[in-house]
Amino acid sequence: MAVEVIGDSARGDTFAVARLVVDGERVVEADAPGMERPLAGLTLLEAAAVPGETLAADAVADALATVFRASPRPGRIAVAMSGGVDSAVALHRAGADAVGVTLRLWLDPSGPSAERACCSPDAVISAREACHALGRPHVTLDLRESFRETVVQAFVEGYAAGLTPNPCMRCNGAFRFAALVAFAERAGADVLWTGHYARLVERDGVRLVARAVDPAKDQSYMLATVDPALFQRVGFPLGEKTKPEVRAEAAAAGLAAALRAESQEACFLAGGDYRGFLERSGLAAASGEIVDESGAVLGAHEGIWRFTPGQRRGLGLASAEPLHVVRSDPGSNTLVVGPRSALRSRRVSVRGRTYVPVERADAKLRYRSAPVGARVQPVDQGFVLELDEPVEAVAPGQVAVLYEDDVVVGAGMIQSATG
Repeated sequence: MAVEVIGDSARGDTFAVARLVVDGERVVEADAPGMERPLAGLTLLEAAAVPGETLAADAVADALATVFRASPRPGRIAVAMSGGVDSAVALHRAGADAVGVTLRLWLDPSGPSAERACCSPDAVISAREACHALGRPHVTLDLRESFRETVVQAFVEGYAAGLTPNPCMRCNGAFRFAALVAFAERAGADVLWTGHYARLVERDGVRLVARAVDPAKDQSYMLATVDPALFQRVGFPLGEKTKPEVRAEAAAAGLAAALRAESQEACFLAGGDYRGFLERSGLAAASGEIVDESGAVLGAHEGIWRFTPGQRRGLGLASAEPLHVVRSDPGSNTLVVGPRSALRSRRVSVRGRTYVPVERADAKLRYRSAPVGARVQPVDQGFVLELDEPVEAVAPGQVAVLYEDDVVVGAGMIQSATG
């Protein structure tokens, strides 16, 4: 049965509207001025590959997103496109039957550099142009509201609860990959490729993510909370390459993204400071006490969400030795501080799971921290790590990732850390 879909796009005072009538997998009528050729009579895959003026193409993409589908075809690859060089090279490798997809995610409208974010309107345009330059279809999925509810709100609530959340881990683990794999199925693709620097390996019959060849670009930590079941439909074609090799490949292929700058992390902040964002999101100043570990009052703070474990600056305290944030207590709105020695922990409780049986592993407790050997004890809803050596400033809300050699064998959110 034929359905009518409307798409629109606007920038400033300029706007475009596209009207399509779709029957099955084909466009039967189209009113889409500004496109390079008529869309009527084309399949949805073919229509998604037609270039056009920027706003016109935006409007068509907006219309197509709600109805896009394609019959399965062996060898077809869906490629997650960010607008950068890595995904452009992945697309180039995927072949003529590839289809690109970009997620449009929510951005803080007060952020100073939204154009650099991996999910910004400009990134969507760059991703679409990369696809169209190679004659490939491109689809944009507008997931702004669900992203805001699933990822951004959890970020705000985490800080309100005295945690130090990692929104990129939640985005990958609970949001992005599920949406992308679902799209790949709708597009009739065998597999989803992304431009992440990581590898996939088999361990005890389970397909798991592993470190990339390039240690400087390795993203296995950021992928550690993705459900391994999804990896049956995922590929990382750049995992065996270094970043310079990928840029050289892009340049040799004549890809416009060859010299494009990196996108930023925590993209929804759009280059802004997270404390300012949290304040705009409703975490108001709330005066409370700063105490030492004995409970003696040393000063006052204006909101525990402004501080993270290990932080030394901004406390406004005079003392004989430097004091650091040890932990916060949301119930009493109290910030506990102490000397650097008080930051050391050897026992870490984690809510999560191990993907294969594991007794010992190298535990990475922050994205940029060095791994430390640990004994892994399974408990209800997670595991406890007994670290071989003390680690400073372990932060509840961050993610503990377990490695055996280069393979991620478990992950979860840190709940607490004790000496």
